[in-house]
Amino acid sequence: MSIYRTHTCNEICLGDVGKRVKIAGFVQTIRDFGGLVFLDIRDMYGITQVVTSAEKADVDFASHIPIESSVCVSGIVRKRAPETINDKIETGLVEIAIEEINVLGKRTKNLPFDINTNLGVREDLRLKYRFLDLRNDKLKNNIVLRANVLQFLRMQMIEQSFVEVQTPILTSSSPEGARDYLVPSRIHKRKILCTSSSTSTI
Repeated sequence: MSIYRTHTCNEICLGDVGKRVKIAGFVQTIRDFGGLVFLDIRDMYGITQVVTSAEKADVDFASHIPIESSVCVSGIVRKRAPETINDKIETGLVEIAIEEINVLGKRTKNLPFDINTNLGVREDLRLKYRFLDLRNDKLKNNIVLRANVLQFLRMQMIEQSFVEVQTPILTSSSPEGARDYLVPSRIHKRKILCTSSSTSTI
């Protein structure tokens, strides 16, 4: 698919056992069992578990990759042992034995909040670090759903020979949190008045 992946993180299955594959994504969790290190790699499509060899250099390197760093992993797909099967994810029957792992973007600072459980985090903090907040599954799924709905509606209208016309509107927003309303002016032709209100009713 690209220089970074042959599969997305939801595509690896039993049919790929024995194949050499490459995936890319964020390191979601790291579990260090001394002789082996397991990492869950997450992209926007799903999660795949990867595991190091028993070599000390591999274990040390993988165990010190900061959570939420972006990595590219290549290796051989193998079937999981029965006691390690995870039926909560699409790739829960398989894992990738790491042959090579490259850190594409290393996280250099502490995370302001937990990506996977950002409930209870102040909204201003989430908005400040929006690029991290968007990695959360619930928020990501909402964005994907909205995109799919808009795409469906757009295709339905195209099939009915509708023409889509977009009119850009430029305005400046006030910093105190008031709601802005754009009102066409009939007195001043080709101009739009911007009004603000701090309250609203339904």
